[in-house]
Amino acid sequence: MQRIEVYDTTLRDGTQGEGVAFSLQDKILIARKLDELGVDYIEGGYPLSNPKDVQFFAAIRQEKLKDATVVAFGMTRRRGKRPEEDPGLRALLDAETPVVTIVGKSWDLHVDEVLRVSREENLAMIHESVCYLKERGRRVFYDAEHFFDGFRGNPEYAIRTIRAAAEGGAERIILCDTNGGSLPEWIRAGVEAAREAVDVPLGIHCHNDCDLAVANTLEAVRAGVVQVQGTINGIGERCGNADLCSVIANLLLKFDGYDLLRPNRLRKLTEVSRFVYETANMNYRTNQPFVGTSAFAHKGGMHVHAVVKRPETYEHIDPALVGNERRILVSELSGRSNILAKTVKMRLDADPRLAEEVLRRVCELENQGYQFEAAEASFELLVRRLAGQHIPRFERMGYRVNIEVERDGSIVTEATVKVRVNGRVEHTVAEGDGPVHALDAALRKALEPHYPGIRELRLVDYRVRVINSRAGTAARVRVVIESRDRDSVWGTVGVDENIVEASWAALVDSIEYKLLKDELRQAGAPEAPRQTTQDSPQAVAGVGADPGDSAEREREV
Repeated sequence: MQRIEVYDTTLRDGTQGEGVAFSLQDKILIARKLDELGVDYIEGGYPLSNPKDVQFFAAIRQEKLKDATVVAFGMTRRRGKRPEEDPGLRALLDAETPVVTIVGKSWDLHVDEVLRVSREENLAMIHESVCYLKERGRRVFYDAEHFFDGFRGNPEYAIRTIRAAAEGGAERIILCDTNGGSLPEWIRAGVEAAREAVDVPLGIHCHNDCDLAVANTLEAVRAGVVQVQGTINGIGERCGNADLCSVIANLLLKFDGYDLLRPNRLRKLTEVSRFVYETANMNYRTNQPFVGTSAFAHKGGMHVHAVVKRPETYEHIDPALVGNERRILVSELSGRSNILAKTVKMRLDADPRLAEEVLRRVCELENQGYQFEAAEASFELLVRRLAGQHIPRFERMGYRVNIEVERDGSIVTEATVKVRVNGRVEHTVAEGDGPVHALDAALRKALEPHYPGIRELRLVDYRVRVINSRAGTAARVRVVIESRDRDSVWGTVGVDENIVEASWAALVDSIEYKLLKDELRQAGAPEAPRQTTQDSPQAVAGVGADPGDSAEREREV
């Protein structure tokens, strides 16, 4: 088995993506998750560039990572300076990581037009920098920036640059498709030429500007590299980097003879993917291969009919291998197979008459603007109501929302809620940052004395979409709320011309679903299915989302 090293640069190259920023604590938490996944190297940042990265390297030394080696990133010495005078190389040594990666120029265009040094001086910069770090006890990886563009333009000089690194003592030479414009056959030609030129193990670092970063990385492995570099979810500058989620899964599941990660770690892949999305405050890419929420989602009735019998008819792998799950979607396009599959999953009797009634009701509701693909909790409650297996835990008697704007421009939102719960009338009032936040707070105040488990419930996303835009401000709106507790995430939906009433419907379903889960757990029955299979990133990290998150989303809307 050929061991392929996984080198993650989410914390450095990934943060160069538009809209991506990590706090110091974020970086520590992500490093822990990458270590749990079993990657070999974690590139923590560029210590000369900002104080946060300096703090990260100091903090990560206190962490007891099990498998991963932390790497500091930097550049070759500056022109006209001796290595010992260069602040960048000094910062790399101060980071105290056992491995350092330095980047240098392999494309003569950059040497001539960007660095504006002689080509011989560029070779000296590479060689002397590697030697300097090596002599001071560091393992050195050399990133040959723009190698493939340089190799196509001036192959002789590109090869000389990696020879300079090899002669200086580089332990790995990473061939970089920095512009992301190469085709797989160009990658293979460059790797093969590099293997003939240097007796140093090679790595590959691809950007995704032609949507070929994963394909190019796989081709480089086939051509003989022993290290793959990339980021979780492919985040990074411009069009991003090679997505390690796809690279890792493909190499382990589609090829023979390659060994990656640590044993039995692949099942953590989806969890780590979603953790990074959440930590970066980014929306999931639902159709992301292997780890996306739609990667194994089936909507067409013919597909579902086949998948229920033999999953491989429409799935290229078992989703559990990468920690994902199969999802059966329900919409007006669904057939009875979809409904039966969902009711079986909910452990209700597979009653064809119930399936027909559910399908009729789903079509009717979707005609009104409902969608259940992102609101599986609302769908389950709908099925249980139609099956006569749902007893409401409380009854709405009324609510009122008041919004006042003061002369100084400040806004005060107050909600009053009256509900009957366990034979008692609860009449509560609460303020919030918006009408939904205020309603949520008032309803919680009424219900928590009766159902303490609600304290675990967090509203983490709030989305509004206009359904019939031609009606203008009188248009119907669809509100989808995403909620979570300690061990699962679920979505609920409400539709109405009044955005507050639509929000109320989604909010009530969220609470009802939470109470249903708790009752099933206490009764020892199988729990209601989760919308995702992974623990919420906040729960894993020990950081709970605040109920005010929903208000923040509301303000954005």
